[in-house]
Amino acid sequence: MKLSEFKRILSKNASQNIRFTLPTGSKIPPHAHVTEVARIDKQYIDCGGTRRTDVVCRLQTWFQDDTDHRLTAGKLSAILEKSASFFEKEDPEVDIEHEAPFISHFPIEKIETDGGALMLHLGIKHTACLAEDRCLPPHLNKPYQFKLAPKTKEKKCCC
Repeated sequence: MKLSEFKRILSKNASQNIRFTLPTGSKIPPHAHVTEVARIDKQYIDCGGTRRTDVVCRLQTWFQDDTDHRLTAGKLSAILEKSASFFEKEDPEVDIEHEAPFISHFPIEKIETDGGALMLHLGIKHTACLAEDRCLPPHLNKPYQFKLAPKTKEKKCCC
């Protein structure tokens, strides 16, 4: 999701509490808050030798024992306004950094309202070969699609 669209949604739902849903369906605790807004600049060369750049707006989540804490869309919008000079006229993608149980980065897949909360559904990031036309044989030139295992009830061990 682009930063401009994200900010527009936050401003329309300023009083809503922010909730994050991980790709597995589990939720980040409701008392999580955004501790950091970062501009991430990436300069790299792909396996085909092409130089590339990328800019991301990364929001780091964090929670502790302050279970009464709630982050509203309005408060997050105000935090983002303080970082506006980082992005000037750029409109980067926004992703969420969360420790679950190790630090991971999740794109925002969709946002919806659910009662008094603005639910940010997080997706999965994928790696890709950016020079498939030069690196892979034609019969393998199809992107691999990673899929999460279906959710199942935990079975007891038979041993």
